[in-house]
Amino acid sequence: MDEKRIHRIFEISILLKGAHALIECIGGLILVFVNTASIRLMVNTFTQTRLLDDPDDYIATHLARLAGDFSVSSQHFYAFYLLSHGLIKALLVIALLRNKLWAYPLSLVVLGLFIAYQLYRYSYTQSAALIVLTVFDLFVMLLIWHEYRLVQKHASR
Repeated sequence: MDEKRIHRIFEISILLKGAHALIECIGGLILVFVNTASIRLMVNTFTQTRLLDDPDDYIATHLARLAGDFSVSSQHFYAFYLLSHGLIKALLVIALLRNKLWAYPLSLVVLGLFIAYQLYRYSYTQSAALIVLTVFDLFVMLLIWHEYRLVQKHASR
């Protein structure tokens, strides 16, 4: 595969990371400004008709269970987690797209830490989504490493 194509894949994957960071920030802000009772009501409204049609609906039963267990402390944790995670990734995405040399190794470290946390969470939840996210993060790390080597080579010239 030629370098231009790899660079394009790098840019697309970084933009996807940026979109994911934006979604995390929006989710975190929603959790900051919407109270737990409203969140439970929205989830119950969404799941009620689905569960009437299919009491075994996988998504609806899990959402209803999560909403029932959703506490103020959970809300604060998820708001903090989503906002901090999203902001860190957004700043790194911006720096990577601007070819800031320091952003490449820092991104590798940060993604490595996120992967470690995702695998830790997976040990409790067995969520396939965490595995998909981890595989994508590993792929992005490979692209960042490859791009970093190219940027270093061009900077030394």
